[in-house]
Amino acid sequence: MYKLSFPLNMLLHLFIYTIGPKEGWQVYSSAQDADGRCICTVVAPEQSLCSRDAKSRQLRQLLEKVQNMSQSIEVLNLRTQRDFQYFRQIEDERKSIIARNFQELKDKMDELKPLIPVLEQYKMDAALISQFKEEIRNLSAVLTGIQEEVGAFDYDELYQRVLRLDSRLRSCMGKLTCGKLMKITGPVTIKTSGTRFGAWMTDPLASTRNNRVWYMDSYTNSKIVREYKTMDDFVAGVVSRTYNLPFKWEGTNHIVYNGSLYYNKYQSNIIVKYSFETGSVLAQRALEFAGFHNMYPYTWGGFSDIDVMADELGMWAVYATNQNAGNVVISQIDPYTLQVMKTWNTEYSKRNAGESFMICGTLYITNSHLSGAKVYYAYSTKTSSYEYIDIPFHNQYFHISMLDYNARERALYAWNNGHQVIFNVTLFHVIKTDDDS
Repeated sequence: MYKLSFPLNMLLHLFIYTIGPKEGWQVYSSAQDADGRCICTVVAPEQSLCSRDAKSRQLRQLLEKVQNMSQSIEVLNLRTQRDFQYFRQIEDERKSIIARNFQELKDKMDELKPLIPVLEQYKMDAALISQFKEEIRNLSAVLTGIQEEVGAFDYDELYQRVLRLDSRLRSCMGKLTCGKLMKITGPVTIKTSGTRFGAWMTDPLASTRNNRVWYMDSYTNSKIVREYKTMDDFVAGVVSRTYNLPFKWEGTNHIVYNGSLYYNKYQSNIIVKYSFETGSVLAQRALEFAGFHNMYPYTWGGFSDIDVMADELGMWAVYATNQNAGNVVISQIDPYTLQVMKTWNTEYSKRNAGESFMICGTLYITNSHLSGAKVYYAYSTKTSSYEYIDIPFHNQYFHISMLDYNARERALYAWNNGHQVIFNVTLFHVIKTDDDS
């Protein structure tokens, strides 16, 4: 007896020769098994009686074909089930991605909501500035008329209007608090002089009438500081005074602050305060654990381990220590005693920093001293937090060995491969209103 089975869910047409009882064959029958498959049965005479019969051979061949077809149908059924599961998985993943994208869009919209009141405030500020501009245009028109016809307008009244406008403008400027760095433009080349490395600076605490410039060529093995009365004298090379320091300096990261020079003493972690007025050292103090003499310099080397700088909030020192794994350390310094008042440890490697500068209590670090450099990292001492940023600037002469912020001029002084240049900075300001006071 021969049996064959195949799944009921597949359509199969079988053509079987029907053999009558008179020839020794019984008509086949069919039934369904527990798995839902059709069982077809054909009863034949004993094999010995019909093994050589032609119809017996035909039946065996037919049964073999049916068995092969049944196996093929089962394989096709398995493949169909697998493909169905795959497409269902793809559909589930597509729905998940769409839901996640919609959630990301919603989160970004939620992040933008806090900017609405800031924009409203700037809308009010823009109206105020427009009012100032209109008043300036009106006064300019009046002045033009006076030039054409002297005495046609009350000079005293005009003068009082100018004073009132000046007072209002100064009041508006006074409401500009510390800001966040948004953009660097320039540079403007002031002069080409000296070696590839050096420092030049003005005093951010000097009065508006005091525009002296100080010049320190090279990063080591020197004690000569040149002073120029004005920027024009500096460009022309007219030296007003020369100072011979008691100690050699190391690096290029010096500052002049309130009439005194602050610099790193050669082969030490000592900061020296030198008075230009008295020509003497007023104070000197070691920065505890600070690396020096190319232990933790900026990327360009040059014994730039210790960087003394100043901003709107005071004086700072930036350096690295073994205790902080060679990462940047920020210390606020008392300018009178040089004592450390407070310290912040960052996670940014000092050796990976091109240069750095402070603006409004935030340290900004560049990622290189070469072409393509940008401001890459910012650490706020106010919040003790950091962020990675992307503010490019034009490294015109390809190698920066000094970059320092001047709060009075709101500009960056740089020594760019033997060129003394200035970058302008754009800050995002928070404007105080009368309700804030």
